[in-house]
Amino acid sequence: MKLASIIVFTSTLLLGACAHNTAGIAVDSNGQVRVDSSSFASDVNVTDIASIMVGDLVKASALIQSKSSYDQRVQYKFTWFDANGYTIENEATSWKSVKLHGMQQLQVSAVAPNTQVSHFEIYVRETYSD
Repeated sequence: MKLASIIVFTSTLLLGACAHNTAGIAVDSNGQVRVDSSSFASDVNVTDIASIMVGDLVKASALIQSKSSYDQRVQYKFTWFDANGYTIENEATSWKSVKLHGMQQLQVSAVAPNTQVSHFEIYVRETYSD
């Protein structure tokens, strides 16, 4: 029994070490930048954060810029917040995958899920799938 526990524990550690790094760059609707991966931030930049009202809903946009000469696949996700800072329908918002060619700029946008949204954050991370 003790040997089985050791094998399970060791396997868990080894599999965890194989997980890809999901850290990236976050920028909120006020333009505040948080870099969770400096190596990723040296290849990708997120700028031109903007929002407009479309009816009663917030429409957000951002510019994702490649700073490298090679192609890379990234994912982005908008997270919506109410006036108290609570996330709104976070599980309903999925990651979007895009391919950035060398030095390409790509504008991305999304519309808030409801009228309670007052601000947002966009998170961009590297992905390893084709």
